[in-house]
Amino acid sequence: MARVVSVQEISKHIIPEDLWTVVDGTVYDLTEFAPEHPGGAGIIIRYAGRDASTAYNEIHAPSLIKNSLHSSKIIGTLDPSSITEEWAKPPPTVSTSFSPDSKPPLDTLINTHDFVSAARQTITPKTWAFYSSAATDLNTKARNNSAYSDIGLRPRILVDVKDVDTSTAMLGQKMSVPIFCAPAAMAKMVHPDGEKGIARGCRKLGIPQCVSTNASFPIAEIFEAVGEPGTYGTFDSDGKMPFFFQLYVDKQREKSAKLLREVEALGVKAIFVTVDAPVPGKREADERVKADESLSTPMSGAKAKNDAKGGALGRIMGSYIDASLSWADIPWLRKCTSLPIVLKGVQTTMDAKKAAEYGIEGIVLSNHGGRSLDTAPAPILLLLELQKNCPEIFDKMEVYVDGGVMRGTDIFKALCLGAKSVGIGRGFLFALNYGQEGVAKFVDILKDELETTMRMMGVTDLSQVHPGMLNTGAVDHLIPGWDEHPYAKWRPKAKI
Repeated sequence: MARVVSVQEISKHIIPEDLWTVVDGTVYDLTEFAPEHPGGAGIIIRYAGRDASTAYNEIHAPSLIKNSLHSSKIIGTLDPSSITEEWAKPPPTVSTSFSPDSKPPLDTLINTHDFVSAARQTITPKTWAFYSSAATDLNTKARNNSAYSDIGLRPRILVDVKDVDTSTAMLGQKMSVPIFCAPAAMAKMVHPDGEKGIARGCRKLGIPQCVSTNASFPIAEIFEAVGEPGTYGTFDSDGKMPFFFQLYVDKQREKSAKLLREVEALGVKAIFVTVDAPVPGKREADERVKADESLSTPMSGAKAKNDAKGGALGRIMGSYIDASLSWADIPWLRKCTSLPIVLKGVQTTMDAKKAAEYGIEGIVLSNHGGRSLDTAPAPILLLLELQKNCPEIFDKMEVYVDGGVMRGTDIFKALCLGAKSVGIGRGFLFALNYGQEGVAKFVDILKDELETTMRMMGVTDLSQVHPGMLNTGAVDHLIPGWDEHPYAKWRPKAKI
């Protein structure tokens, strides 16, 4: 039987040489662990003799402390009858939200931009800096959005559009609307439910979720969050929603191999290998705001730590990623998993062709949300590049886009140019600001906008879309050919 420990006894253990703290009703002896804590001893000492549950759960998965500490470090359970008003008060807060009380009611949000505005006002400065930041001068981030508005629609009239169907499939998995939740790191920074809340919202609306290697929770816990009986959108099925897994290949390859075996055993449907970030991009807004050094991710093992360059979470927590990953490693990936492989971050005709030659099942045209290399091409323009230079690609593999999608018209345009579905990353994080209900409403807004666009375009089913429905004249001159420059023929002496 667990020992019951009073607040009065816990309060005696408040020095580094004798340090107890409470997390979720369990009393732990952290004396030996504090100096080894990846985020530094300071945050633990701050909660010495106190309840650290709120601070812990904002960052970590509930299971982390139980799995990390030896059972001998568990003193017992907190006696709730001994809690005093003074003891229950948290220590002074290190950082605060912009204005958390100013969050507009969910029912007042009518488009995806409203979710962005609400997040800007109400999430913490560091969370906003991490999520919203992009590489250097932010040109690509802006172009990801604006390129869609440069492509016009050509509506057709007098078509019976009373009933429209937005359902489709990707990699054989049904989805009620051609949207999937793209992988995004550390969702718990914006809401305690993190990726679990995203999963519940996605299941309700019937779309897949791609879980990041840098998720706030182990993927098994995210699966469990939607494991109870229920429905997947409006589909007649067993209620199970499809999950994909995004992989950053670790420098210690066996860690990645082990992770791939684990996610396949859980029931993941495909592996999305990120290939557009061999190193993290320079995200200056994220660098300027210091990171919480207690932050870590359970699957990658990455730890936050500030240094002389700043506090960018993307740079610091991406240090484990293997920059030596190359085409020669595709056979190794095939040995590690029998699941379909999707390359996330293809940005040229040449690499799309090469992916097809290697038998890759799908590619995501993406520039990491503008977070890797500034002035890289917008995903919607990459669709045009593939249609111009290698249209046969669309018959050999599934093609998706990720980046810049804010409207139902954006989704429609991507589908007309051959995309099977679109991924959205930041948008789901900002929607999560309202929990799973926010995620569900976010998707529902885009679905409604897509249905309206289809009706205005004289389309009742997504199988009817095609490039002729678009006017791309304003951007056609921006679409390159193969790897040769149209007129500059200079070459370096050394072979590249």
